[in-house]
Amino acid sequence: MATPPVPAMTDQEARENPLPAASPAVRPKRVSHRGRSAGAKVSSNQQEGKMEEFEAFMLLPRGPPPLNEYLDICGVDMLKGPQEVNKQGHHTYLYSSDRLIVRRAQEFQIKITFDRPYKPAEDKFAVEFVIGPSPQYSKGTYIPVFPTAERQSIWRGRVIETSEKVVTMGITASPECIVGKYMMYIGVVTPYGIRRTTRDPSREVYILFNPWSSADPVFMDDEEEREECVMNELGIIYHGAYDDVSERAWNYGQFEFGVLDACLFILDKADMPLSNRGDVIKVTRIASAMLNSRDDDGVLVGNWSGDYTYGVPPTSWTGSAEILLDYAGSKGTPVCYAQCWVYAAVFNTFLRSLGIPSRVVTNFFSAHDNDGNLKMDIILDENGKLDRNRTKDSIWNYHCWNECYMARPDLPSGFGGWQVVDATPQETSDGMFRCGPASVAAVKHGQICYPFDAPFVFAEVNSDVVFYGRRKDGTLEVVKVNATHVGRMVLTKAVLHDGRRDITNQYKFAEGSPEERRVLEKAEEFGCQREKASLPQGDVDVEIPNLEVRVGDSFDVILQFNNRSDQRRTVDVYITGSVVYYTGVLSGEVVFKTPKVKLEPLQSKEEKVLVRGEDYMHKLVEQGNIHFIATGKIKETGQIITAMKVITMHNPKLIVTVIGSPKVSEDMFVSVEFTNPFKFDLKDVDLRMEGPGIMALKRKKYSLIAPGSSITWEETFNPRRAGSTKMMASLDCAALRQVYGETELTIQP
Repeated sequence: MATPPVPAMTDQEARENPLPAASPAVRPKRVSHRGRSAGAKVSSNQQEGKMEEFEAFMLLPRGPPPLNEYLDICGVDMLKGPQEVNKQGHHTYLYSSDRLIVRRAQEFQIKITFDRPYKPAEDKFAVEFVIGPSPQYSKGTYIPVFPTAERQSIWRGRVIETSEKVVTMGITASPECIVGKYMMYIGVVTPYGIRRTTRDPSREVYILFNPWSSADPVFMDDEEEREECVMNELGIIYHGAYDDVSERAWNYGQFEFGVLDACLFILDKADMPLSNRGDVIKVTRIASAMLNSRDDDGVLVGNWSGDYTYGVPPTSWTGSAEILLDYAGSKGTPVCYAQCWVYAAVFNTFLRSLGIPSRVVTNFFSAHDNDGNLKMDIILDENGKLDRNRTKDSIWNYHCWNECYMARPDLPSGFGGWQVVDATPQETSDGMFRCGPASVAAVKHGQICYPFDAPFVFAEVNSDVVFYGRRKDGTLEVVKVNATHVGRMVLTKAVLHDGRRDITNQYKFAEGSPEERRVLEKAEEFGCQREKASLPQGDVDVEIPNLEVRVGDSFDVILQFNNRSDQRRTVDVYITGSVVYYTGVLSGEVVFKTPKVKLEPLQSKEEKVLVRGEDYMHKLVEQGNIHFIATGKIKETGQIITAMKVITMHNPKLIVTVIGSPKVSEDMFVSVEFTNPFKFDLKDVDLRMEGPGIMALKRKKYSLIAPGSSITWEETFNPRRAGSTKMMASLDCAALRQVYGETELTIQP
C-alpha cells in the first residue's frame, strides 16, 4: 500500500521538531474515521433519546404559548396487570414485571384520560413509541400511532371506546418491528407545536416475537407446541448414552424478574444494531455467538478440564436465571462455567423469553467434525490394537444444542420450521464461535449448501466411524466402516409431559434406506467427503451388551462373540476401558486385556472382563463414563472386528420432599436428603435448590459429609402462583458430580 504524502512543515515547526540526520519518512499523524459515516451505529436498547415535552413548530415569543383551550393528558392506564386484557391476551401474564409486555402483530390496549371529552374532528393526538438513543421514523426506532383510519403509520391504531374524558385505544405493532423495550409518550398537536407527556418509566413497553400470530415469522400453528416451547419453564436435559439415557430437570426461568432485561442486554453487549432486532434469523445467529465467551465476552465460559476452582462447576447449575442475572448485573462479565447442556439450557431461556419457540435437543454419539468430511478416524496397529496416539477425532457421547422455530424466507420453500442453533463453542462460523440457524429439513435432505452451518450439523448426525489399519511402513488401510454409530438417537422433551420424544427421523432417513443413500450423495455434491471403501462382509461379530452400574461398584463387561462360519476361528482381542469425558476425550485407562478367543463353527461365546471399583474411582471424571473399545484380528482370515460401548456410572440421588399441601402465598417447607454411600469423605459440598414460580435459588454448603452419614437440608418457600411445577436440587463437590433430585407439586390457588 502506498505511503500517504507527508504534509510539509513550517519553519517554526521545523525548529521545534528537528529530525535526525538519517531519519526515514515521518509517520503520518493518526487520524479518525469521522468522515466515513454520518453518525454512530445505534445498538443500545438501554440508552434513550430525549423527547421534548413541548416540540415547537416555529419560533415563539417569550413565555409559554396559550394552550389552555387545547387537549391535555391527565393520565395513562397501560392495562398492564397480570389479570388485565393485555398480558392475558398476549400470553405474557407469567412475566415477573410491572411493565407492559406484549407481542408484535397483535393488538393491545391503553386508556388515555384527557382534561375534557375527546373531539375526533378537532383534536389530534398520537401515541409515540421510541427505542434507542436517536429515534428515527425511517429506522423503525420512532413510531407515531394515530387513532384515525385516515392517518396510519407502520403500526396500526384505532379508538376502541370513548367514555367522557377516557379514550380506549387499540395499538398493533407491525410483525417486523424491533423486539425490545420502548418508551411510550402521548403527544397532542396544537398550532404551536406538540405537547407530550413527561418521561415515565411505568409507561415502558416490551415488544416480543409472537408465535401466536400468522404474520410473525416465528408463528407456530400448534397450541400444545406453543405451550411447551414458549410458555413452559420446566425443562428436561437428556444425557448419558443412547442405550442408557439419563435425564435431569432444568429451570429455564424465562419469566423470572430481570431475565427479559438480561436477554436484551445480551443484544446490547453484542453491539447489534437496533434495526436488525426484528429479524429472528439475525437475532438467533448473534445470540448463538453471544451465549459463549470465546470471542466477544459473551455469557458463559466453557470448561471441560475438571478444575472449576474459579467458578461454578457446570454440573452444579439448576437453572438459567442465576446465570443471566449475574451476567447482566456485572455489566457483561462472563459467568464461569459451562458445558454443552448449560449453553443449550441458557440459550433456550433467551429464546423463550423473547418469544421464539425453542427446545433443547440431545444428539447421542455426536461427531465433532472440524475438516468438512464425514469421517471419524480410528487408527489400529497391524495387530488390530487401538493406537491412542494417532487417533485424534472425537465422538461426543452426547451433545446438546437448540432448535428454534421460524420461517426461512431466505431459503427455498420447505426449509422453514425447526432450525438448529448451537452456542457451544466448537468451530468458528464467519469468524466467530457460533452455529446456525441451520434448517433441520435441509440437513435431513442433504441440502447443506444453504446458510447457516448446515454441513457441520449434517456431519454431527451422519459421520461414519472409519477404522484404519496402520501398516509397518506407516500407510493406512481401511479395515472397517461403522455407518450407524454416529447420530444414533436424537431426543427432546415431549410436549406438555415429562416423557421423551425421539426426533431422529427429523434429521435423517432410516439407516441403509434408499432415501438415506440419496441424501448422502446429495451432500457429497456440496463438498462433504465420505469413505467409499467396499469391504467384504466378515463372518465373526462381537458385541458389548449394555450394563447399568452404580458409581463405585465392581462389574463385569461381557463381550459376545458370534462365529457365523462353518470353520473354527481364533481371535486375538484387545479390550481397552478408559475413563473419558462426555466429549470423548481420554482421561485415564482403567482396563487393558488381551484374551485369545477360540470359536468353534457356528458358535456363540461370551468373554468376561472384570472392572473393579477401586481401579476406576480415583480416575473417574464428572460425567462418570467408561468407554470400552474391543478390537481384534481373526487369525484365519485377517478380518478386523470392533465393538464400542459407553458404560455410564449412575450416581446416587437426592431425595426432595415437600411437606404439606402448597398454596399460593402460604409458607411451606421442603427438605433435601442425601446419604454418602462411599468409603471416602465428600468435602466442600455445594447444595442448590430452586423451583419455577415457587422458590428463588437457595444454596447451602457442607464442609464434609463422612462415609455413611446423612444430611437433611430444610427450607421454607412461598409460592407466587398456582399450577403444576417442580422443586429441583443438585449436589456437587470435587469428588462427586452430577447428583440431582426433584419432586413434582401442584400449587393450590
